[in-house]
Amino acid sequence: MAGRISDDDIALVRERSPIADVIGEYVQLRNAGGGNLKGLCPFHDEKSPSFNVTPARGMYYCFGCSEGGDVISFLQRIDALTFAESVERLAGRAGIQLRYEQGGYVPGRQQGERSRLIEAHRAAAEFYVSNLTSPEAAVARRFLSERGFERADADHFGVGYAPNEWEALSRHLMGRGFSVQELIKGGLAREGRRGPIDRFRGRLIWPIRDITGDVIGFGARKLIEADDGPKYLNTPESPIYHKSSVLYGIDLAKREISKRSQAVVVEGYTDVMALHLAGVPTAVATCGTAFGEDHIKVLRRILFDHENGRGEVIFTFDGDSAGQKASLRAFQGDQRIGTNTFVAVQPDGLDPCDLRLRKGDAAVRDLVASREPLFSYAIRNVIAEFDVTTNEGRVSALDAAAPVVASLKDDALRIMYAKDLDRWLGIMNEPLVQERVRQIAARLDQSRKRPKGDPPVASESIDPLARLEVEALKLAIQRPALLGPEFDTLGAEAFTRPEHAALFTLIASCGGTAAGGPGGREWVEILLAAVSDDLRQLLTRLAVDPVKVETSSEERYGTAVLAKLQEVTVGRQLDALKARMQRLNPIDEQGDYNRMFAELVALEQQRRVLRERAAGA
Repeated sequence: MAGRISDDDIALVRERSPIADVIGEYVQLRNAGGGNLKGLCPFHDEKSPSFNVTPARGMYYCFGCSEGGDVISFLQRIDALTFAESVERLAGRAGIQLRYEQGGYVPGRQQGERSRLIEAHRAAAEFYVSNLTSPEAAVARRFLSERGFERADADHFGVGYAPNEWEALSRHLMGRGFSVQELIKGGLAREGRRGPIDRFRGRLIWPIRDITGDVIGFGARKLIEADDGPKYLNTPESPIYHKSSVLYGIDLAKREISKRSQAVVVEGYTDVMALHLAGVPTAVATCGTAFGEDHIKVLRRILFDHENGRGEVIFTFDGDSAGQKASLRAFQGDQRIGTNTFVAVQPDGLDPCDLRLRKGDAAVRDLVASREPLFSYAIRNVIAEFDVTTNEGRVSALDAAAPVVASLKDDALRIMYAKDLDRWLGIMNEPLVQERVRQIAARLDQSRKRPKGDPPVASESIDPLARLEVEALKLAIQRPALLGPEFDTLGAEAFTRPEHAALFTLIASCGGTAAGGPGGREWVEILLAAVSDDLRQLLTRLAVDPVKVETSSEERYGTAVLAKLQEVTVGRQLDALKARMQRLNPIDEQGDYNRMFAELVALEQQRRVLRERAAGA
């Protein structure tokens, strides 16, 4: 069993891991005065930065979502690492060799799962690169050459070749000390009848890195006709690879994206290479999936200047029907990147790689420069389906395009695009078009606001916190042993409704959950004997109303209800503390501010533990 990392080494890792540098690899930080830095929070979606980093104290805290801690907890949270894995990652970054208690340091055996998988992928990437010069890889080198890429270009992007053998990589990695289970779990191999089989064989390989530069997966292009697999094959989902949040090239592009306030999203690995080599180093690509919400979050953290609204995301689509459909899918998202979203379309259908090959680097740069607002492009694509030379065609196009305009959430944009729609259709009756768009927008707004299902009849049904309080009280009455003595320590102030607080006080006065034991008639009778007339009806109802167990175990459900109620109490304490902190001057009242900040982090940790306890139930 792996030993515990020594406390001295953990302290050394914290000391040699400047929090601003580490967080700066994930979030664009700016000076916020007083020695503080600020950026967009990587843990929740926001438009105005509320994520604060204080390098002098080695702490971070988001006043929007209440996440906070030190450099180790940041890595734990953002990369889903254990404490040990986070320490090991930072130690590797700082060049620190960790010592483990209970047996000392054993290289390669006492590292966390993520660290092991990252190391295996780094070794695999080196193996693939080394094979690109082999005689067998001539077909791979020819593929690159035919697309305008030289050997130096392949080296820059880490392109390699997977030998056309069943277990070439597996043998190599097992010889380096990696287990079969690690290769399979990381997606580098799959289980065969006689042992592991390489996932990629006879293919051109691109390493896929996360934002910090660690290899977390691979993309592989088919080269051999006998290969009956798909044209492109990617690493499957694994503990370190999640395709919905992976952007190929983000490690190379992140600094230029931040510097230029621009990201160009393309469809393939060779397109990213072509754009970078043509002078557009802000290009990235999704890996076998559509551009989605998690990709947006990755870009927003390093891209947007919300104070000036200058950030741009530019999608490149082919001019064919598939490209048009892709643009509409992008439009039909939740408009999280709204007015900063553009489309660059190559009319002749050439992708950026072919465009560079046939027309040169300047043509690629011109493609990006010719970008058009996504909203405009989407509306024009709808209009293009109709013959607007006739009155009938114009009206039909209006009916089809008006919902697209109406779906814009920004009122000013909606009005401006309604004017454009009138001009593009040639109706020359702006009030008519504006009214049609307004009517449809009103219907859309109404449908968003309309509640689903029958209206609730009880006040608790529309108040989640009141429902939670009721469930806790029902358990205390019907199954007190499921809550245990922790319930008795809550205090009446944990309940927001006076009748709920009064019922808690009644239960406490009768001896609490310890006196209730397993519950049953005797316990209810004790409570009824002590209850006042104004609480009798509530007590009776809660003694009869079934407990709504939402898990397979009543014990786990009791733990969850109690943890959620405790979390609410801690949340109130946090709100009060934040209000007090906002009235302080961090510089003039530094002592009080530091003390409160420490208390804030401790309360956040307590709330996080309660959330985990509730989720684990």
